[in-house]
Amino acid sequence: MTKSARQAAAVSAAEAGEMALVRRALARDPGAFLLIIKTHNQRLYRIARGVVRNDAEAEDIVQEAYMRAFASLDSFRGDASLSTWLSRIVINEALGRLRKKKRIVAMPENPEAQIIRFPLNPSDLNPGDDPERTMAQRQILGLVERATDSLPDVYRTVFVARVIEGLSIEETAELLGIRPETVKTRLHRARALVRKALDDEIGPVLLDAFPFAGRRCERLTQAVMKRLGFGG
Repeated sequence: MTKSARQAAAVSAAEAGEMALVRRALARDPGAFLLIIKTHNQRLYRIARGVVRNDAEAEDIVQEAYMRAFASLDSFRGDASLSTWLSRIVINEALGRLRKKKRIVAMPENPEAQIIRFPLNPSDLNPGDDPERTMAQRQILGLVERATDSLPDVYRTVFVARVIEGLSIEETAELLGIRPETVKTRLHRARALVRKALDDEIGPVLLDAFPFAGRRCERLTQAVMKRLGFGG
């Protein structure tokens, strides 16, 4: 079997696995819901966090997005991956919140007022982490967060999807409903703005930005499962 044939077979198997998982969820299998949530929590949180720049609101957005998604799960046909389908719902929910907030409250003149500090929660760290390494990571993540938060909305969503989440240009375009050429243009501008703030430190730390693990992941998972009627 050629490499391309093996890749096609792997994609086909993954798609079949997702549809089987969706069917289990439609049959109200709690294990299916749990697997979907655990698998996608981190990506969905980081996308929401990248749009609204607020930890607590990002959690709320992801929770609401799950509820919307599960309420219309029978409409999922596998045309896009489950991850892309869920991400699109999160993006729409987050952008809707942003538009509503802008209608109600004028943006402050001082951009620092909108920046939410993002130190790593000690409870989310592995007990064996080196303290000096942890402190350095906190400082670097603070730089990344502030640089990302300072991006205009139109660039920030592309930057989060493409650079932090690692989506392809085509996936980002599909997710945001824009042309691939527009993704390239906005990403180029976003990178230039972030580089201006971070200089040479940008590369090695981006994939660790906006961590979502430990208690935060578990808290959101339990909240969604409870709203779905599983657990007390």
